[in-house]
Amino acid sequence: MTWIRTIPLAQAEEKLLKAIEGEKSLYPKEYALPVHPDPSGGSSIVGSHTLIPEALYHAFSTFGVLMSPELPLRRRQHEMIATMVSVTNRCVY
Repeated sequence: MTWIRTIPLAQAEEKLLKAIEGEKSLYPKEYALPVHPDPSGGSSIVGSHTLIPEALYHAFSTFGVLMSPELPLRRRQHEMIATMVSVTNRCVY
């Protein structure tokens, strides 16, 4: 596995904390706790983006917006699409 330097939440500056808070606010409540937390208690995939807060916000807020309950698809349909994309891309998360 590739090693990527990350910034733990305890050491994060305001810009990074705001990016994480912003993208998290768009996610459904079921996503509040990471399934496989990293040593800092955060999500490993989000942690891998901590060096570039703007990229972190834009990359992860996209998914949050796509899961919006205001869209015409129901939650289960959003989840099926997300699952198939992960399977197609051979992702484990």
